[in-house]
Amino acid sequence: MRNAIYFSPPETHALTKTASAWLGRSAFGALSAEAFTAGLSVEEHRQLTSEPARYGFHATLKAPFLLPQDRTQGALEIFFDEFCSRQAPTLVPRLELTEIGPFFALTCGGSAEGINSLCNEVVEAFEPWRAPLTPEDMARRKPERLSERQRDLLERWGYPYVFEEFRFHMTLTGPVEEGSKSKVRDILQTVFSEHLGMPLPIEHLGLFVEAERGAPFTVVRHAELRGMGDRP
Repeated sequence: MRNAIYFSPPETHALTKTASAWLGRSAFGALSAEAFTAGLSVEEHRQLTSEPARYGFHATLKAPFLLPQDRTQGALEIFFDEFCSRQAPTLVPRLELTEIGPFFALTCGGSAEGINSLCNEVVEAFEPWRAPLTPEDMARRKPERLSERQRDLLERWGYPYVFEEFRFHMTLTGPVEEGSKSKVRDILQTVFSEHLGMPLPIEHLGLFVEAERGAPFTVVRHAELRGMGDRP
């Protein structure tokens, strides 16, 4: 079983509902009865969304990790709740629809200082709860395709996209063929029109669990950030 620390708005948040309808699945509960395919065929929609749907709508802060042998799931959940109680909320000033390589995601427009600060704290705080990567896990990250700095981060922190390599994003599709990108962009702009250009409060974190390799990730804890003080 693997755990991950993700940002996700609450289950009842309008963005969560829109994204879950688009993905055809909510990590908070059962599969949606019918995916919102937005003019795509069922097969086209499945190809676009099957991988992000498995993870649930989220932004990665601490990538999936195995627990060390001397740590328990129950203790992790207690630590997660305590951590969230000490963290101040922050804000994504403006949601944008962005192509990141071959896939589409919702990203941070404007200053990312606040969410970057929160991510840095999550990465460091939960590091003692992460077992070292296995050789197979290292190979899955395709280190030969990473920069030298990203390989160093992968070896030290179990994920290559942390600290200065981190970029807040909430994935909406798997790889999109070049000839289909314009169509998919238009569809996503329509589906998420009420949210694009709007601020997104970062007021909760989720502890997501993958029961076994390849299983869908589900939310086991979702906690409010209740810390005092100003975060950048």
